[in-house]
Amino acid sequence: MTAHSQARLLIIDDEVQILRLLRHSLEAEGYEVHEARDGLAGLGKMTSLQPDAIILDLSLPDLDGLQVLGRLREWSKVPVLVLSVRDEENDITSALDAGADDYLTKPFREREMLSRVRAILRRGQGAREPAVVRFGDIEVNPAARRVRRAGVEVHLSTKEYAMLLLLVQHRGRVVTHRYIFRALWGPDAKEDTGYLRAYIIRLRQKLEANPSVPQYIRTETGIGYRLVED
Repeated sequence: MTAHSQARLLIIDDEVQILRLLRHSLEAEGYEVHEARDGLAGLGKMTSLQPDAIILDLSLPDLDGLQVLGRLREWSKVPVLVLSVRDEENDITSALDAGADDYLTKPFREREMLSRVRAILRRGQGAREPAVVRFGDIEVNPAARRVRRAGVEVHLSTKEYAMLLLLVQHRGRVVTHRYIFRALWGPDAKEDTGYLRAYIIRLRQKLEANPSVPQYIRTETGIGYRLVED
């Protein structure tokens, strides 16, 4: 067994031969290996397995690998090694810009693949995050894009969900008005705090027991908002 024998890896790829090769090579090094053969299954297993690293193909039968990577990076910093037949510079830079930690083209050399897996595991130490965030009776499942209150699903608009996710990602810290505007509406967005307040009010109405006296989404007057996990 190697020093990495406890590391849990998730391979998201639909090519049987590649899965077989990767499993053989990685298990021989002592890794715990799991597989998913499409993007949605991979995102689902991310929630249940909480792997230490992911090996991701870009050509999947349901979602493009970049879509999977984008959705994953909304809530997780788990290291990702992309394995793909796409070898154009634009494909490589697009994957790295979308949040991949490394990129290796197929066909690949086994020793190089193992070396890159070790490297992303070293960089990703401590990056594992809870798959589901809970505060009070609120449950936020970023992988499934699901929010529940007391076990009942809460329906949020796309922007309401994005704002909640931003607060969840920075829970316990103040998120400034400017940061929220830039993150959700882009760097050139007009910073209308009244507009922002309207979204916060709607979130509180859907999540707080008493929206006028919020327990979780607190206002930092003149600065921004903070998600408090009481």
